[in-house]
Amino acid sequence: MPSLLTEYHAFLTDNRRMSPHSVRAYQATAERLAGFLQLHWGNEVDREALHKISTADIRAFLADRRGDGLTNRSTARELSAARHFLRFALGESATLPAMKGPRVQRSLPRPVNPDDVLALADDIAENAKDGWVGARDWALLLLLYGSGLRVSEATGLHGDILPLGATLRVTGKRNKTRIVPLLEQVRTAIQDYLALCPYAASADQPLFRGARGGPLSPALVRRAVQGARTRLGLSDRTTPHALRHSFATHLLAGGADLRSLQELLGHASLSSTQVYTAVDTAMLLDEYQNSHPRA
Repeated sequence: MPSLLTEYHAFLTDNRRMSPHSVRAYQATAERLAGFLQLHWGNEVDREALHKISTADIRAFLADRRGDGLTNRSTARELSAARHFLRFALGESATLPAMKGPRVQRSLPRPVNPDDVLALADDIAENAKDGWVGARDWALLLLLYGSGLRVSEATGLHGDILPLGATLRVTGKRNKTRIVPLLEQVRTAIQDYLALCPYAASADQPLFRGARGGPLSPALVRRAVQGARTRLGLSDRTTPHALRHSFATHLLAGGADLRSLQELLGHASLSSTQVYTAVDTAMLLDEYQNSHPRA
């Protein structure tokens, strides 16, 4: 089993290029599942043995984890990570045991944690039917969070933005044009997607293509995010647009001023941007309540 776990670690870091935090989380679940099954079955756990895993086996594993005090949300994430490992071990064509995760209580609206953004993008990429589609979805979600785009703005981009640089010119509502930053990780993700895409990039064609080569529908992006957040146990308020809100909130928390944020978001009025000061205040109060000894 150590060799399979070592292969999985290499897959997470080299093929999926997950963040160190995500690698640790996925790897830990794989090791827990392998250790549990070895005791549960009484024999070595390898790829051949994993082909016999059943819904009852996974339910027993999750029951064991619940005994460690896992919440519904943590159990749903453990199940998602276990499925991720099994897909790697058994192959994409294998049929995994069917099992629903626990019901997760709706949480208050909050900015999406950066690690959850990566987990969301990775889950969507993993569940894509084709490798290039997975690369497309990974790049698109990183763009939404990294540059604060609306999903319609991202799907409306054309090949005329190439070659990519440190910034990106975006046309938003009322045909208003603005300049947004383009992080190196986002540029790399888009370039990796373009290298795999079966449709050649051209100035008059959409940058993000649908399966048949036409423009990618924002509705498809929303459906993909909906499926991923269910599998990961994230709030149902985790939407493509929530990634834009997260971009704004995290910038403001990092010291960005409202006027700069207004320009980056493409808001016509400063009052539209000021809503993020309330979000940031809520985060600070939360931090105070959790940390101050007199709170």
